[in-house]
Amino acid sequence: MKNKTLIIAEAGVNHNGDFQKALQLIDIAVEAGADYVKFQTFVSENLSSYIAKKAEYQLQTTDSNESQLAMLKKLELSKDNHFQLIEYCKKRNISFLSTAFDLESLEFLNSLQLDIFKIPSGEITNYPYLIKISKYKKPIILSTGMANLSDIEAALDVLLSNGLNRDQITVLHCNTEYPTPFPDVNLKAMLSIRDAFGVKVGYSDHTAGIEVSLAAVAMGASVIEKHFTIDKNLPGPDHKASLEPHDLKTLIKGIRIIEIAMGDGIKRPSVSEKKNIAIARKSIIASRKISKGETLSEENCTTKRPGNGISPMKWNEVIGKKATRDFSTDEMIEM
Repeated sequence: MKNKTLIIAEAGVNHNGDFQKALQLIDIAVEAGADYVKFQTFVSENLSSYIAKKAEYQLQTTDSNESQLAMLKKLELSKDNHFQLIEYCKKRNISFLSTAFDLESLEFLNSLQLDIFKIPSGEITNYPYLIKISKYKKPIILSTGMANLSDIEAALDVLLSNGLNRDQITVLHCNTEYPTPFPDVNLKAMLSIRDAFGVKVGYSDHTAGIEVSLAAVAMGASVIEKHFTIDKNLPGPDHKASLEPHDLKTLIKGIRIIEIAMGDGIKRPSVSEKKNIAIARKSIIASRKISKGETLSEENCTTKRPGNGISPMKWNEVIGKKATRDFSTDEMIEM
């Protein structure tokens, strides 16, 4: 069986700045069976300048007249909120994770003693950020939306040359359009990343639905990250491209089934099907009455079920031999 896929349920900013909704998102992730529930940590003024524009999908899902900075300000979680969320995750027996989007937030998350750090796609070219996060010597999950192989190589070079080992890094193929059009998914790029850099790979999924995540697991993803929400119709930038609770649960159930079904890759009869061998395969059978001493031939022999006699693969060893006794029609040939 393949190693267990790490499933990150991405709450992100789908709490809309409401702490009670954040707690509700943790409950949903627990009920669905996720390994981690992930939020986003940022100080709005450190993340975005006042002239920064919203993404096209954000303009469609939020007030088009407000700035990106104004939108982000509504979605911040306070430091106290983080402490409370971590305690609630411990109570609900799920691991807490958050992505930092600025250096101050990165330092804060490090003070919380998280066991994994997540680098979002937008920070893959942020050299000071990469330097700081590598110094923590913690496992890294690196998203690669908007990146080509040279961008990934440059980021990995920074991480590896500043204290991280290659086996501490998992690189997620990703597309940052919300939702990602299926023709733009290019899921085979996940394998290209694996082959190019010799790292563990996974997929951060922003498509509508669960199909692409399931395919990624079948292709060898060691990590799946997927946005989810309480209700897709809530106001906010990411809800439309997020899974509702039932769909998140269906996704995780599907991933766990695929893990079991992947097996060890050795082609052999399974335990459950061995009993079918004699039923489905055939044996060399007398097609009519055969007398002792008669030559066995294509005229008096055939192949029929069941398959617990002489295998038809030994046809050439049987044809031309003398019958060792009398055989009746449909009786298995014995040598």
